[in-house]
Amino acid sequence: MRIERASNGGVVLTLSGEVKAEDVAELKRLVDLEGTGRHLVLDLKNVTLVDRGAVEFLGRCADNGIALENCPGYVREWIAQEHERRRG
Repeated sequence: MRIERASNGGVVLTLSGEVKAEDVAELKRLVDLEGTGRHLVLDLKNVTLVDRGAVEFLGRCADNGIALENCPGYVREWIAQEHERRRG
């Protein structure tokens, strides 16, 4: 996984490659560093693969108001399924 940071009034973290559970700790650290009160976007246009741990993290991000841009349809569907499973 590769992460690029850009700032344009808000912060955009562009993720590339495979995002796996072992990447979640680093992603969480970067998200936490941006603090609250700033508009934060995770741009997933260059993501090629995710696993369940990454999907769970992305779902929590979305729940906390972090925008998921260019999110592949299969990832959005998986996030929705994880939400349903938790409500179960």
